[in-house]
Amino acid sequence: MTDFSHFPERRKRLQTQMQQGIAIIPTAPEVARNADTHYDYRHDSHFYYLTGFTEPEAVLVLIAGDKMQTILFCREKNAEREVWDGFRYGPDGASEKFGFDAAYPIAQLDEKLVELMGNQPVLYYPVGADTGWDARIIKLREAVKAKARSGIRAPSEIRDVREPINEMRLIKDKHEQDIMHRAARISCGAHRRAMRFTRPGRHEYEVEAELLHEFCRHGARHPAYTSIVAGGANACTLHYVGNSARLNDGDLLLIDAGCELDGYASDITRTFPVNGKFSAAQKDVYEIVLAAQAAAISAAIPGKLWNAPHEAALRVLAQGFIDLKLCQGSVESVLETESYKQFYMHRTGHWLGMDVHDVGEYKIGEQWRPLQPGMMLTVEPGCYIRPGDSVPRGLWNIGIRIEDDVLITAKGNEVITQDAPKSVGDIEEAMRHE
Repeated sequence: MTDFSHFPERRKRLQTQMQQGIAIIPTAPEVARNADTHYDYRHDSHFYYLTGFTEPEAVLVLIAGDKMQTILFCREKNAEREVWDGFRYGPDGASEKFGFDAAYPIAQLDEKLVELMGNQPVLYYPVGADTGWDARIIKLREAVKAKARSGIRAPSEIRDVREPINEMRLIKDKHEQDIMHRAARISCGAHRRAMRFTRPGRHEYEVEAELLHEFCRHGARHPAYTSIVAGGANACTLHYVGNSARLNDGDLLLIDAGCELDGYASDITRTFPVNGKFSAAQKDVYEIVLAAQAAAISAAIPGKLWNAPHEAALRVLAQGFIDLKLCQGSVESVLETESYKQFYMHRTGHWLGMDVHDVGEYKIGEQWRPLQPGMMLTVEPGCYIRPGDSVPRGLWNIGIRIEDDVLITAKGNEVITQDAPKSVGDIEEAMRHE
C-alpha cells in the first residue's frame, strides 16, 4: 500500500521556503491521441511530488505565512462518469486520503483563487510552462486588482515555483530511493530477458516487446521513455526509436530502456552482439567504453564536482580513440580540439528521478555543483562510429553506449542497476543459448 505520509511534509517544506505568499501548481492536462481517445494519462511531476494525487483536472494551492494552508481542487464524485472512466476521490475523499486542509471542486477554481490571492504579497506558479496558464494567471490577478477599493491587494511579485521544488527533488529521500531501487531491479531483469531473447533474424520491435512484457509483469505499466532498440548502424543514431529493423548476424544491438514505477524513472543502456559473441573489433571498442564508464563512476562521489565523471570518461575515451586510430595526436590535443566529438558527442550523464532528465541545476553560479548524498544520476559514455574516409573500415557502424543509474551515498556511490550484465564475459554468458 502506498505511503502518503511524506507528501504533507514536502508541502510544509515548500511553504517554509516560500515564507509568505500563495503557490498555484496545476497537474498535467489530458492529451488527445486522436478524435476519440487520449494518450495514457501521466501526472505532472512537480504536482505529484507534493500531493501523491494522480487524477487529471487538479490544482494544488499552498498558502505560506502565519496561517499556512494546503488546498486541493479536483474533479467531483460522479457516479455516471465512474461507470465509464473509473474511481474518483472527489474533494472530500482526496482531502481525507492525502491530508489537505481543504478541497474543492475544480469548477470553483477561478472563483476561489481570486479570493485566496487577495493580500498575498507573492504569487508562485510554473511561469512560462503553459501559455494557457500564463494567460489565466494574468486574468485572475487583474480580477484581484479590481478589488483595490475594498482594500484588497493583488500579489505584487510573481516567482517561478519550480525553482525551490527543483532543489527539493534533487536530493532523493529514502522513500524515493526505495522506489528507484525497485524500478532498477525490474529494468535490469528486462535487459537480461532481452539478451536471452535476441537472435539473428528477429526484429527490433520483438525485443522491445520483451522489455515491455518484463516491465508490466512486475507492476511497471509504462516505460520511463520510448525504448531505443537499435541494431547495427541504427545504434549510431542517438535517439533512434524506429525499432523496426531486422537484427543481423554479426551486428551489435544497443538497448536504452527503463521502466517507470510509482512515478520514478530508471534508465539503463546495454550493448551486446546479436549472435551472442563479440567480434574482436567490437570487443576492442566495447572495452574502451566500459573502462570510460568505470572511470566516470569512480569520480561520482560526494564532494566531487558534477563534471568530474564526464572529464574522467573523456580522458579514457580520448586515449581509446587514439589507440583505434579514430583520432590523432595526444590525449590533451584530442581533448583541446574536441576531435573526439565525431565519435562521442553527448555528455556522460544527467540527473534521474521522476523525470528521466530530472530537475536540478548542474551549476551554482558559474561553478559545477558538488555531488551530495541522495543525488541520483546516470553514467553513460558511448562511442558511435559512422562510416568515413578517415575511419578504419573494420569499425564502421559500431555504436556502443553503457549506462547505469548511480546513487551518491555518504561513503561514495551505489550503482543500483549493476544486475544488468555488463562485462563481455557476463553478456556472452547471459546470451548463451543451450
